[in-house]
Amino acid sequence: MGRALCLRVVTYCSIAPEPQKSVMIFPKFRVILNACPVFPAQHPTKQPFAMSEFYALTDQIKSYNPDLDPKVIEEAIEYAKTMHEGQTRSSGEPYYTHPVEVAGILAEMKMDLGTIITAILHDTIEDTAATYEDVKKKFGVEVADLVDGVSKLTRIESKTLEGKQAENFRKLLLAMSEDIRVLIVKLADRLHNMRTISGIQKPEKRRRIALETLEIYVPLAERIGVHKLKTELEDLAFAELNPEARLSIANRLSFLRSEGTDMVEKIITELKKMLADSNIHPDISGREKTRYSIWKKMQRKNVAFEQLSDIMAFRIVVDTVEQCYVTLGLIHSRYPSVPGRFKDYISTPKPNGYRSIHTTVMGPMRQRIEIQIRTQEMHYQADMGVATHWAYKGGILPTHKDVKKYRWLRELLEILEQEQQPEDFWENTKMELFQDQVYAFSPKGDLIELPSGATPIDFAYAIHSDIGDKCVGAKINGRIAPLNTKMANGDQVEIITAKTQNPSPTWERFVVTGKARSHIRKFIRNQQRDEYVTLGRAMLQKIFRQEGYDFTEKAVTGILKPLKAEVNEDIYARIGSGLLVAREVFKTIFPAHKTAVVKRPSADMDTAVMVRPLSGSNAPMPIKGLIPGMAVHFARCCHPVPGDRIVGIVTTGKGVTVHTIDCETLETFADTPERWLDVSWGEGPDSPEAHVGRIGITFQNEPGALGSLSTVVAANGGNITNLKITNRSHDFWDILLDIYVSDTKHLNNIIAALRATRCCANVERAKGR
Repeated sequence: MGRALCLRVVTYCSIAPEPQKSVMIFPKFRVILNACPVFPAQHPTKQPFAMSEFYALTDQIKSYNPDLDPKVIEEAIEYAKTMHEGQTRSSGEPYYTHPVEVAGILAEMKMDLGTIITAILHDTIEDTAATYEDVKKKFGVEVADLVDGVSKLTRIESKTLEGKQAENFRKLLLAMSEDIRVLIVKLADRLHNMRTISGIQKPEKRRRIALETLEIYVPLAERIGVHKLKTELEDLAFAELNPEARLSIANRLSFLRSEGTDMVEKIITELKKMLADSNIHPDISGREKTRYSIWKKMQRKNVAFEQLSDIMAFRIVVDTVEQCYVTLGLIHSRYPSVPGRFKDYISTPKPNGYRSIHTTVMGPMRQRIEIQIRTQEMHYQADMGVATHWAYKGGILPTHKDVKKYRWLRELLEILEQEQQPEDFWENTKMELFQDQVYAFSPKGDLIELPSGATPIDFAYAIHSDIGDKCVGAKINGRIAPLNTKMANGDQVEIITAKTQNPSPTWERFVVTGKARSHIRKFIRNQQRDEYVTLGRAMLQKIFRQEGYDFTEKAVTGILKPLKAEVNEDIYARIGSGLLVAREVFKTIFPAHKTAVVKRPSADMDTAVMVRPLSGSNAPMPIKGLIPGMAVHFARCCHPVPGDRIVGIVTTGKGVTVHTIDCETLETFADTPERWLDVSWGEGPDSPEAHVGRIGITFQNEPGALGSLSTVVAANGGNITNLKITNRSHDFWDILLDIYVSDTKHLNNIIAALRATRCCANVERAKGR
């Protein structure tokens, strides 16, 4: 077998002389290359290149699957060679060498035959004349489904690069949900592409591929636990994106390696001796942390390389789970442990199935060292992850395909189900994948994995989207906590819900998971569009009445094409959001009509409409002069409250913005009377939390003054929501207070009470500030 492998490399080198290409299929060939001067008779040197590929690949597969029928591999390679005839890679090599290299990577992982055949054929449907039916007829439905899943979309609607990436990832995600082997093949495909990335001439393209690898494929490899692929992908991407940093760290590691060889051996010897005294005979190895992980740690902690104390990690592999805990006890009894650096992934495995005990101690020779303790089975699982389900096991074919048990995959699928632009999907996907994790518990003890910095809102959406939508509060470790609280490892979180609750736009400011953000955005988008449609239709109907025309949907349908709209609602939504002016739309419908002089429109003031502002409180409030369902915002320049005389202004992108009648901002709309709406407060239930009034205070700079002000506000039923200091001097301070009040009478009472306070020099209602 060794001689056959040697032949494959020598033949390959004779055709593709680039040094890096000689070790692409299996890295271990690097050692064999100069060790076999004699070629075996059964593999003559004059064979076609594809046959050397065939022998290398089949020998590798037979090493773990002796029952392999080589004809299947031969047929797949010949089919790939035929379909890719005339195609070359950026390096100039025949294209079909790439899928065979990918199959070699998977053979090293001892993957099943279906996965390896898929790797050989994975680009045929995408890049050649081959069809799904062709592959299905020749290699079966299982392989055809896998190849189709790995293939990219052939018709991409998005014009942006991120849109194309998102559309490709959408299909990959859907295929992964049916069979996780699609992702394993895709990762091996990306690994070979990264190994040969130097063949791409354009630096910006190499950088884009490397960045995509780091942002998407590395986290995916980590999520399914394939540490072996993840580490190499990470390192190759790091080499392309930041070669100077990688080289610097590599040189320093090389120096430490030469200086510290004796120390590593001494630590291993001391650990073995200590465990042998308790009749435990483990396999112990010392390894350096990867260059990329070292660089990330330097960035995260903002320290130099020399300040890192745990460059080395030691892995102890024992026979049983019991021995894992006995070993941990012996180590902690001998060496002081570093607080906060112990993690038990055996009792609580990671979602990708990873199991091990991690601890950091002040070990032998007073060196701070990280130790990982696991069984041999756990060690294999740590390297191969979910791929272990599909590895060949003595003739027993794997049948498990229920990949939806992985929470992270379910959540990505839920993001996919949200109606959103490809670019938003791409952003949310990266957000979901590319973050450190924190682990929290539900009241029933279920472990929920979330990105670092996650809040109770993220937790609620992780449990179920309906719980997230209806969340009104949360308890963390039994205590009520704000919804924007960042959770810590081990927190127990209880979500409080209400049937009447809807997602708040303010949640988007602090959530960190892609799932939560995509749900919130979808709700806001749908709510705003409905309100804009209602408002826009009402405004257009009003123009029709003013000009003496009967409004009909047919009239609007006639201008869909010139306005580049698909349905009437698109035009109404643009009018309601201020992107189109209703009168200009009317002129487009009736270009010959001569418009009369426009006055500021009046409205039917008899009926009060209950509106719920898109910003601020969820409490509905009655306003006369608005159409049911209008999108309403209250201006922050003047902070109108019930009792003020108000006017509505149609504002681009916001719907109707309500101002006080004396607001200085209204001067900017003097030349656009068609944007004005006459509105007033209606009669309705009191909602004291719904309105923010702003007051300006000048008070003496003395101890307890601010406390006195807040006490007066609270005593008069107000609630301070914001405070801003606008001026400081030795004697006096000026501040702005935002206070929740029920109406102008309530606000005036608070102002009067503050004026009566000894420390206050001046109190006025603040507008335009």
